[in-house]
Amino acid sequence: MTRIRTVLAAVFVGLALTLFAAAPAAAQAAQAAQADKLKLTVAGDGAQGVTIQASYADGRRLEQVVRLVLTATGPDGQRVGPVQLEPQPEGNGFYSSGPVLSTGTWKVTVNSPAPLKSKATATVQAKAAQSPPAPKPVAVTEPADGGGADWWPFAAAGLVLVAAAMGVAMLFGRRRTD
Repeated sequence: MTRIRTVLAAVFVGLALTLFAAAPAAAQAAQAAQADKLKLTVAGDGAQGVTIQASYADGRRLEQVVRLVLTATGPDGQRVGPVQLEPQPEGNGFYSSGPVLSTGTWKVTVNSPAPLKSKATATVQAKAAQSPPAPKPVAVTEPADGGGADWWPFAAAGLVLVAAAMGVAMLFGRRRTD
């Protein structure tokens, strides 16, 4: 009877060790599968373009260039795309379409092909580009007391005093020995 118990205990210990050894491998496989997915954040750029921020699904920054393709359906059934997006210098994973949409509400879809397959859809409000308002002219007036033009006589007097002090020091600093 004790031999059967020993064999059963060895089988259970072997199964437990196998499960404990397989658990980290399964977690790594799940993490690798998660790392192969992208999170795409699609938004309007405030004018007639679209910006996309791409990162890994677990939140890590995207360090490599991926191919993103934009398609959009707008007002009156207008279609744009497919448009290949290029990475922008603003940062890793940042993409921009430039002005490709006309004014109106657009349904924008961005796809990423394998191996980092992903898809994101957003509604974007495209507006006509606006220029900033012209600055208002500012009147420059000089104060009645003459403004900051009175400092230079004091600076000149200070320089004269320093020069005089140096001259006196040079005259009395040397003594002749005969």
